[in-house]
Amino acid sequence: MSHLDPERLALVAVGEALTDAEQQHLATCDACSLELAELEHTVAVGRSTVTLGDLETPPERVWDRILDEVRSEPELAASGIPVGVPVVSPPAVAENQPDQRRTRRRGRMLFALAASIAAVLAIAGVWTFVRTQQPVEIASATLDAFPDHPDAVGTAEVTELSDGERTLTVSIDDFDESDGFREVWLITADASDLVSLGELDGKKGTFVVPADVDLRDFVLVDVSQEPRDGNPAHSGDSIVRGQLEFS
Repeated sequence: MSHLDPERLALVAVGEALTDAEQQHLATCDACSLELAELEHTVAVGRSTVTLGDLETPPERVWDRILDEVRSEPELAASGIPVGVPVVSPPAVAENQPDQRRTRRRGRMLFALAASIAAVLAIAGVWTFVRTQQPVEIASATLDAFPDHPDAVGTAEVTELSDGERTLTVSIDDFDESDGFREVWLITADASDLVSLGELDGKKGTFVVPADVDLRDFVLVDVSQEPRDGNPAHSGDSIVRGQLEFS
C-alpha cells in the first residue's frame, strides 16, 4: 500500500485541511494515522512554547546524548564514518528494503515537520511582537459644546502602549476659530485641579499623558480658547468638555 507523502503529513499537522482522498486513506492506513497523530502532538508541544518567552539553553549533556543517539544508529555505527559525513550505502537486500524505506520516510517526515514548525513559530513570534506593540484604547469621551460655542463637537481617546505610555487624541470640529489658540486640559471631576497637555494645532492632536497623572482622577477632557497673553492659567472659555469612560 502506498502512503501519504511525509511533507504532506507535516503540513496537515500544522493546520492544512485534509482532502477527501487523504481522509479516506487515513481511515484505512494505521501507519499514516499513527504518524499524523505523532506529528500533531509534536506541533502542539511546539506551539505551547510560543508564549514562554526566552527558553533556557540546554546543558551540554543534552547535546551529548543526542550525538550518542545518532551515532548509535546501526548504519552509521557500522560504517565508522563520523556523523555529518555523507554515507553512500550499497544496494540493500530485498528483506531489508521495507525497513530502509520506513527510515528514509521518517527522516523526510521529521525534516518537513521541523521546517513547518519553524515557520509557524516564526509567524507566531512576529504576530506576538506586533500585537504587543499596537496601542490599546483604554478610555474615550464625547466632548460636548459649551453655550458660547454651540456648534462645536469633539471626541477624545486614550490609548496605552505595551510600555505603559498613554496618549490622548483629541478631535474637534464645527466651531468658529477666533484669535488666540486652543489648549487641551485634563481636569478632575470636581474641577479642583487641572493639567495642561498642550496647544491643539488644527482640528486634531495627540498628546502624551504624564506618567504621574491618574486618569481615574483627571477624568474630564477640556479644550479651551486661550488668548496669547502669556498667562498659563485656564482662560475660563471652554469650547468643549467630556468625561472619560474606561473600557
